[in-house]
Amino acid sequence: MWRAALWGGIAGSSVFIGSLIALFFNIKKSVIGFIMAFGTGVLMGAAAFELLTEAVENGGITVTAISFILGAALFTLFNLIIAKKGGHSRKRSQDNITENSGIAIFMGTVMDAIPESVIIGVSLTKEENISLLLVVAIFISNFPEGLSSSSGLKKAGYSKTKILVLWLIVSFLAILSSIVGFIFLEHGSEALIATISSFAAGGIVAMLSSTMMPEAYEDGGPIVGLISALGLISSVILSNLK
Repeated sequence: MWRAALWGGIAGSSVFIGSLIALFFNIKKSVIGFIMAFGTGVLMGAAAFELLTEAVENGGITVTAISFILGAALFTLFNLIIAKKGGHSRKRSQDNITENSGIAIFMGTVMDAIPESVIIGVSLTKEENISLLLVVAIFISNFPEGLSSSSGLKKAGYSKTKILVLWLIVSFLAILSSIVGFIFLEHGSEALIATISSFAAGGIVAMLSSTMMPEAYEDGGPIVGLISALGLISSVILSNLK
């Protein structure tokens, strides 16, 4: 359990680290876009090579496909609800953020972080060693979210203390989600773990496609395609370091 808390905390801490940097330094939007693009590639690779591949091996293609689609659909539904309240801006550093949309941004960030953290705990139920690919992918993908969201909230008049408290809560929830994933699925069957893994992969892919990829291009321009490709091949390399 403590290992799940440790690795969930490490992966989730990048949101807080990113917020610290955004609050005390001025980071160019293009740089945020580049980091986001690289994180998109790495996390997409982790979903494909780490989660879906093992899900097919342990649960079969039918279970994997159904749970993957359900995960993507559920994330999309919640994303639509949060987007209507302003949560679509959670990866943007724009100025026109209101109090209500600020809370929606926070809720959207929580929604992004929970499935990623749960899967870290789940991965520890079937392996002695944590998946380096998963931790690195989640850490890198969360980092630009902390950067861009905090920059936007700062421009909207949120105090530094309030912003840091919000992201500390996200980091705590990431730890808690990892622990929950480990405890509840420690003795779960391979088929159940495969279902959860592919469900989480669906949510992750939907998140990348609807939030990170568009924002990376908007901030970084056409070069982000190459950077995303570098992130994807990096995930291939990491997945073969086991």
